[in-house]
Amino acid sequence: MKRKKRINIKNLIFLCGFSLFSSVLLLLAMSADRKRMNEEMYASSLSSSEPVPVLSDEEDTDDYETTASSALSSSTVSVSAKEATAILEKTVFTVSEYETPVSMYTSATVNVRSGAGTDYDRVGKLSWGSQTTVTGVTDNGWYEVLYGDIRAFIKGDYMVSELPGIPYLFVGDSRTVQMKMAVGSTDKAYIAEIGEGYSYFKNTALPQIPQLAGTGTVLIINFGVNDLANAGKYITLVNNNIEAWTNAGMEVYYAAVTPVGSGTSVTNSQIEAFNLRLQTELDPRVHYLDGYTYLTQTGFSSGDGLHYSADTYRSLYSYYMSVIEAD
Repeated sequence: MKRKKRINIKNLIFLCGFSLFSSVLLLLAMSADRKRMNEEMYASSLSSSEPVPVLSDEEDTDDYETTASSALSSSTVSVSAKEATAILEKTVFTVSEYETPVSMYTSATVNVRSGAGTDYDRVGKLSWGSQTTVTGVTDNGWYEVLYGDIRAFIKGDYMVSELPGIPYLFVGDSRTVQMKMAVGSTDKAYIAEIGEGYSYFKNTALPQIPQLAGTGTVLIINFGVNDLANAGKYITLVNNNIEAWTNAGMEVYYAAVTPVGSGTSVTNSQIEAFNLRLQTELDPRVHYLDGYTYLTQTGFSSGDGLHYSADTYRSLYSYYMSVIEAD
């Protein structure tokens, strides 16, 4: 009886070991099958006909990056040759060459470009009134010009056949002289003398205005600080000439006498009275530049109480330009 019991225990041990071995083999086989299925599914996804998304102008960049990486993290997005050409494409134009080149003038400070479009490189710049040799015209409104040794292009809106009036003409006294020193004379002309007033305006400046100003010129007058008692005379002189100036294509502004500091022979009360008469008695076609209020509010720097620092003149000039551009 004891021997039979030992044999049964050995058989039991053998059967347990065999069962465990079989289970391990089965698990290994199932793992191999699963790996093979995953590889087949991955290969199938690579051969799928569904396209990888390509970024367009309408798509958001962040959305595109998320979609592309989830579809296939190792894929490369390419742009076709046609799309690349479209990105680099510039304005297309044709030139009708003149049999004989003609001379024209720039009516403002303008860019000179390598082609007839703002998407072409700038090769230079010409200031107002530059006489230019024009060799042709394009079908989109640009002129082909000789710029040094090359053929270049200027937008037709800024070319005229006759020398145009200067864009800005300042007429005045020492404050106008010093504004010229502070802001320069590009696109601007000045008729001004130190210490002058009504007599200079009437006898010297007035005859010079038509020689410099014309269609498109902004005329800016600034007299009075040296002879505030002549307010009525200034008003009459300007009102008597406004018809001729506007008929010639000018836009006319009278700039208020600006404030003074301490140590001068005139007072701000006198200046305010002068300016008030200008505002109420000048012809309605004369625009008013209230530099007095502007400097009173923003402040000014003056060494002698009458004349300003260069920074103040530049600030005042910027104010003038902002009002003129807004009109």
